[in-house]
Amino acid sequence: MASEDGREFIDFFAGAGALNYGHNNRYIKAAVLDYLSEDRPLHMLDMHTVAKREFLLAFQREVLLPGGHDYKVQFTGPTGTNAVEAALKIARRTTGKRSIWAFRGGYHGMSLGSLAITANAEARAAAGVSLGDAVFHPFPNEDDDWQENLSRLAAVMEDGHSGLDRPAAMIIETVQAEGGVNPAPLGWLSGLSELCRRHEVLLIVDDVQVGCYRTGTFFSFTHAGITPDIVVLSKSIGGIGLPMALVLMRPEIDCLKPGDHTGTFRGNQLAFVAGRAALEFARDHDMRAMVAAREAQLRSGFADLLQGRAGIPRMRGRGLIWGIDFATAGGSDRAAQVARECVRQGLIIERAGRQDTVLKILPALTIDEGDFAAGLTIIRNAMKS
Repeated sequence: MASEDGREFIDFFAGAGALNYGHNNRYIKAAVLDYLSEDRPLHMLDMHTVAKREFLLAFQREVLLPGGHDYKVQFTGPTGTNAVEAALKIARRTTGKRSIWAFRGGYHGMSLGSLAITANAEARAAAGVSLGDAVFHPFPNEDDDWQENLSRLAAVMEDGHSGLDRPAAMIIETVQAEGGVNPAPLGWLSGLSELCRRHEVLLIVDDVQVGCYRTGTFFSFTHAGITPDIVVLSKSIGGIGLPMALVLMRPEIDCLKPGDHTGTFRGNQLAFVAGRAALEFARDHDMRAMVAAREAQLRSGFADLLQGRAGIPRMRGRGLIWGIDFATAGGSDRAAQVARECVRQGLIIERAGRQDTVLKILPALTIDEGDFAAGLTIIRNAMKS
């Protein structure tokens, strides 16, 4: 991509995960242009259209059936926070309970229900009102004993004197993205799923940023071998950055009545067309293999950071979402300096995590080997300078 004055940039931001298939993906763009040239409807609210039907059929064929999933699909408003709000309604309506258990470091959106389960203090302060019915628990990082973490969570759940009500649901990101690229241990995810099932608590996975092949599989939770009760999708489900969001739920918890969750832009026909084309593109180009190849390239190029030696930044991630954490190697100031130098050298990149100490590597999944290598080299040079 290029700036207005023609300067070329490599993009390691990718619309915060909305551009997994790259900028202006030719296959997806051609499908959208064909639809526009046919003068077909662009906005149909929630009516059943050919474009919606074709997207749903492709989603069932390419995602749900191969994964053995029997989810019902709900179209919400166009962004991730709209889908999270709908998921919370479903959980509370199904169980009759109000409390949602979330995790420290988690981010789920900027509307009031989503903010209540978002941990970031600065984001929460923007609400201007009290945010309740949410309880936060520790999220295991790479240095934690995840089994101890799980045991403590189970103890609180099972203790009638803990002072906490049994929740309607737990909501998690399998990789906390805005929280600093913190991948949950797969064993912990499996144990958490079993804990929820044992105590009839719904498990919601927020796959807005790390779904759509970001971690190598379409759903990020596939690595842990679990099946959440509710899944939230947005960002790259719209193909090339077109707004669309989905809630997937087990059929037996589909409790909302018509009108319980509406939104003017649930029927974005161009997003249906782009989303269908994106699923076809992923199938035809073997997105899993593509992500695996770039992840191996990154691991090879940053082997020293992955070893976690003292005095240098630490690196963690899964698939093609990675973070270089400067918390113990210069902190927020150093991370900001490196980010600015990356931009100066032609690489778009953002920071995340507590005090923004984490440099987040989030390229398009379709990035080729040469561009990816060039971007990694810029990061290396920026760190040295």
